[in-house]
Amino acid sequence: MDPRDTAPDSWEQEDEAAADGRLEAAFTALNVNAKPFVPNVNAAEFVPPAAVGAETLEPAAPVENGDAEMTAEEPWDQKDEEPTQEEPGGGDRGPEEAATPEDTPPEMMMEEEEEVLVPKVPAVQPDAPKKEHINVVFIGHVDAGKSTIGGQIMYLTGMVDKRTLEKYEREAKEKNRETWYLSWALDTNQEERDKGKTVEVGRAYFETDKKHFTILDAPGHKSFVPNMIGGASQADLAVLVISARKGEFETGFEKGGQTREHAMLAKTAGVKHLIVLVNKMDDPTVGWSLERYEECKEKLVPFLKKVGFNPKKDIHFMPCSGLTGANLKEPTDLCPWYTCLPFIPHLDSLPNFNRSSDGPVRLPIVDKYKDMGTVVLGKLESGSISKAQQLVMMPNRHVVEVLSLLSDDVETEDAGPGENLKLRLKGIEEEEILPGFILCTSDSLCHSGRTFDAQIVIIEHKSIICPGYNAVLHIHTCIEEVQITALICLVDKKTGDKSKTRPRFVKQDQVCIARLRTAGTICLETFKDFPQMGRFTLRDEGKTIAIGKVLKLVAERD
Repeated sequence: MDPRDTAPDSWEQEDEAAADGRLEAAFTALNVNAKPFVPNVNAAEFVPPAAVGAETLEPAAPVENGDAEMTAEEPWDQKDEEPTQEEPGGGDRGPEEAATPEDTPPEMMMEEEEEVLVPKVPAVQPDAPKKEHINVVFIGHVDAGKSTIGGQIMYLTGMVDKRTLEKYEREAKEKNRETWYLSWALDTNQEERDKGKTVEVGRAYFETDKKHFTILDAPGHKSFVPNMIGGASQADLAVLVISARKGEFETGFEKGGQTREHAMLAKTAGVKHLIVLVNKMDDPTVGWSLERYEECKEKLVPFLKKVGFNPKKDIHFMPCSGLTGANLKEPTDLCPWYTCLPFIPHLDSLPNFNRSSDGPVRLPIVDKYKDMGTVVLGKLESGSISKAQQLVMMPNRHVVEVLSLLSDDVETEDAGPGENLKLRLKGIEEEEILPGFILCTSDSLCHSGRTFDAQIVIIEHKSIICPGYNAVLHIHTCIEEVQITALICLVDKKTGDKSKTRPRFVKQDQVCIARLRTAGTICLETFKDFPQMGRFTLRDEGKTIAIGKVLKLVAERD
């Protein structure tokens, strides 16, 4: 009876006892749960890294036998060697500077357990609010290296630690995508990783001595331009990434390439300062050559000038390599001809943005989800918000209360303009909110309506545009169908004079004032009162057709 009673308690022990050749009587005497349990837990802690490596490598074994065996057998040597070869930009970053929670995919949660716990309490919390918040959007053609540069910056500033990157590198190697591992810090979902293309605007943040930056990693593919516009509308500063590799710069810059369209959309979204990163300078076809750098520069400057950037004040060019991290944080010996500051120190040295915290509260909503209540995301354009404050959600006029405030995933009591916020709201359901709605205070509601007059510049359209033309309107974070109901007058580009007669149509490169009517009610302000919410783009058939600014809101006729 005794042995039978004890067997179900802990059958593992019986196995051990049998293996050791102990008597059953001695076995019952030694029935202490703690003793066998502790080694088991230790095994579960320390074995999986090797075991996981072995399991994941089995299917890949036929492809690259030697490598696979080595990674399974010698994970520690490999860990010592790899960083020195692959990441010359790396400093002496220890595991204590852990990854951000969103970088760690759930399947590796066990292995990464110690790391994930650290970042929830950022080290520099006491003085965090004092730093100026700046939102940087990375734009440019597909495969110019936007996500890779973002990942490299996060590594260099200690937001992603070495261990997580090594894990990404292992996984990327298994998929024969070795050079993609840095971009995985920002491209977190499976689809983006498999295709190597960013789809949604990736978010991450890093800090320098003086400022707190939010990285918005915009997609470069032309199918996802609407997502990119949403990202650019939250940005204060744009980084246009272009590839110096032979052929890649040309395809990005020609008609139909995203380099032109993104630069134009960034300007329309209200980005004042543009940094042009000439990436892939380490490529064998380039070899850090000054001629290639100058060639890219010469082609870009006239276009950026045409879009509206001032080459002397608003644009700064710099060479870099996203994969090796050269010239991102430290100057590199490879290009002695570049004498200005590297990328991160340059960002730190930029003058402060003037933002008024006493203006009316305006928070365009970028995204919303359910999480113990209704959570909305957005960038506070003006005014300041505090916990327990009563706000109004326009255009539906829902009165809501702020339950909690997160600024870049750190909980705060109040927030000022320019910060990227997550708000948990009370008094509204998640289904009742759409991206493009605006949070404001009841004493200064933002304007909403369907009809407005605007000045439009036609940028690219094959045929003529007449009244009755339909397009998609992108204004701040809102996307809505719109119809040009009437053309009021043409505007002379040079003198600004308005034509006396009504035009019957407008064509490419003309400027006109038109009346537009949206399919549903949207929130908007005139450009004069509130530039961030008064500038828009019109898109049709996957192309940006026109950019414009709201001149006057027209009251609805009942």
